[in-house]
Amino acid sequence: MAFGLEFGGSFGKLFLSLFRIILVGGIGWYLLHLIKTKAHPGMIACFSLIFAGAIGNIIDSAFYGLIFSDSEMGLAKLFPPEGGYGTFLHGRVVDMLYFPLIDGHFPQWFPIWGGEQFMFFRPIFNIADSSITVGVASLLIFQSKFAPAKAEPESKQSEPVLPEKTEEQNIL
Repeated sequence: MAFGLEFGGSFGKLFLSLFRIILVGGIGWYLLHLIKTKAHPGMIACFSLIFAGAIGNIIDSAFYGLIFSDSEMGLAKLFPPEGGYGTFLHGRVVDMLYFPLIDGHFPQWFPIWGGEQFMFFRPIFNIADSSITVGVASLLIFQSKFAPAKAEPESKQSEPVLPEKTEEQNIL
């Protein structure tokens, strides 16, 4: 779950991992459908980003707990002698990118938070989450470009178009 939130203990973690796998199967099927029907390349790219990010998170949750120790001071050991911290499908998603752009303190005169530490862009995130976020945001922003143009319905009041007469019909 996002930001390390727990979801029903061990059973919840297993449920979440299995739910992710089922969801990725559905996204994969839909992605193949988009490719076969020659959908807009932008839409295919967006769903590909979502699909790739979801697979990355599944790989993390499936294997990370088996091959790494629990993180101490932000660092985990690969293949620790005592074994990993979790079992199959019970690992945590790896967050590895951290870019605090501004780190400082609010001025004393600042209301409510005066003198407290301030850090702009504190979240730690990973490539898989970024891929999902960019894919979903792009779908929302460019959805009107990805949707096929709808044909305008014909007016019911228009008169039917008759075929033109040939020269023989004109003579008769």
